[in-house]
Amino acid sequence: MSRRKKSVKRVILPDSRYDSQTVSKFINVLMYQGEKATAERIFYGAMDLVESRTSQPGVNVFKQALTNLKPVVEVKSRRVGGATYQVPVEVRPERRTALAMRWLISYSRERNEKSMADKLAAEVISASKGEGNAIKKKEDTHRMAEANKAFAHYRW
Repeated sequence: MSRRKKSVKRVILPDSRYDSQTVSKFINVLMYQGEKATAERIFYGAMDLVESRTSQPGVNVFKQALTNLKPVVEVKSRRVGGATYQVPVEVRPERRTALAMRWLISYSRERNEKSMADKLAAEVISASKGEGNAIKKKEDTHRMAEANKAFAHYRW
């Protein structure tokens, strides 16, 4: 951890199509090797697919999916007297969003659809319904924290 002054959070400009900072941040996380135009094409293509499949605004389905994916608690390793304990801790709001985005993208990439836009659209739709691999990851994280509740007094 840095001993210097606090790092300054950069302001992320909202995206052009939906005027949303959340969407802009998601596109940045989705991006590979600085290819932002490609990431935007994938995301907007996925939102078009979501709109055609669900007959709802794509960005609303996306935000619902992110809300469903945000974890409340997670476990962190803590060494106490030679033993390592998994201590449940509450997740900060910024980290909640970051984890939800990361899980959504990683489990989208693992899917079997043809293009990345198809994969992302399918994972967003399933996450908004409360199912899919990304939701399973969140539930596993919560279950792990619940199982290790006995070590909560080691919190720091």
